[in-house]
Amino acid sequence: MAVDDHPVLRQGLSAIIANELDMQLVGEAANGREALEQYRVLEPDIVLLDVQMPEMNGIEAIRAIRAEFPTARVIVLTTFAGDVLAQTALEAGAQGYILKGSLRKELLDTVRAVYRGQKRVNAAVAKKMATYVGADALSEREIDVLKLIALGNPNKRIGFHLAITEETVKAHVKSILSKLGANDRTHAVTLGVMRGIIQL
Repeated sequence: MAVDDHPVLRQGLSAIIANELDMQLVGEAANGREALEQYRVLEPDIVLLDVQMPEMNGIEAIRAIRAEFPTARVIVLTTFAGDVLAQTALEAGAQGYILKGSLRKELLDTVRAVYRGQKRVNAAVAKKMATYVGADALSEREIDVLKLIALGNPNKRIGFHLAITEETVKAHVKSILSKLGANDRTHAVTLGVMRGIIQL
């Protein structure tokens, strides 16, 4: 089953799969909610799932599908090569993680590997994940602060939004810069987006 909010990508997946004798596309969905509904009806062997979707995103969809169907096999298809996003998807229950830019090269091998019970992660993403193993993760509050920094808010407004003092915001910002190895706020936002900690 292919799940993506872009019909063109679903058509592309369908075209790739159509030539394979051992595969068949049995269904499509445009968001996570539809994916769960379709899964209940079709119970496909493999779900190809985008992360960024309206209504219910890919991570939420993985959790929802796996909660009802613990043996469901999900492969994430995304444009995001961030290590944090990949880790989140795998922790949610995905068995594969491929970048849309390398679909033609990796899709069929990944589908077959995941069907056999293996896990597959795009090599560039796996390398990034290895780079940050053991690195301090941002706390939920620090992620909230980073999101508000990304929207251009000064410390005072961030404090107002989160109902914390400006001094507390400054402490969070200092911690964020340190954990991400960032030079300044803009650099922290860039790294946050690159690693999939936040999305703009």
